[in-house]
Amino acid sequence: MPYLFAVILGLATLTGCQSAYYSAMEQVGVHKRDIMVDRVEDANEAQQDAQEQFTSALDALKALNQFDGGELETAYNNVNDQYEASSDAADKVSERIAAIEDVADALFEEWQDELSLYTSDSLRRDSEQKLKSTQASYQRMLSAMHRAEQKMAPVLNTLRDNTLYLKHNLNAAAIGSLQGEFNSLQRDIQRAISDMEAAIAESERFISQLKRS
Repeated sequence: MPYLFAVILGLATLTGCQSAYYSAMEQVGVHKRDIMVDRVEDANEAQQDAQEQFTSALDALKALNQFDGGELETAYNNVNDQYEASSDAADKVSERIAAIEDVADALFEEWQDELSLYTSDSLRRDSEQKLKSTQASYQRMLSAMHRAEQKMAPVLNTLRDNTLYLKHNLNAAAIGSLQGEFNSLQRDIQRAISDMEAAIAESERFISQLKRS
């Protein structure tokens, strides 16, 4: 049985067919709502990682702005590394959100379809009400996640611009000219972190709602 499941799961992964993946998982007792919870938690973790990474990038640029001697090349390389790591962290957040949307579509479609299977009107109405409230909570969470995702773009743009500028103008005068960029970046990072924290809080409310449904 474990071997068969591994084969099914492997084929689902290779073909990129999420419906086959969900079916394979259900065969071993892992349902769509379980996958949904896991993916929301993964997204929260990715957002927390992004917060930490953006803060590290800000610290690296701050250190460069306060440069008072030493190897400029080393300081620049650190800023560049932090930009690349920040870009990867933002991509991970986007991937996690997309994974949530995929399983949500499958979960809510299945839930809606199964309403017609009830013979009890009262149970069907109760399930339908829970579906609607869960969908509403999901939409609030998803909107919060997308707001946070959008706030990451200005951060990455500023980091990329700073990195490119320093790459071709690596001297004390160039570093001094980036002070205004640093202040702008600091504000953008604070906004992004604030929105990510709001998204995480909304995610926790959604998970609580889903577990009650």
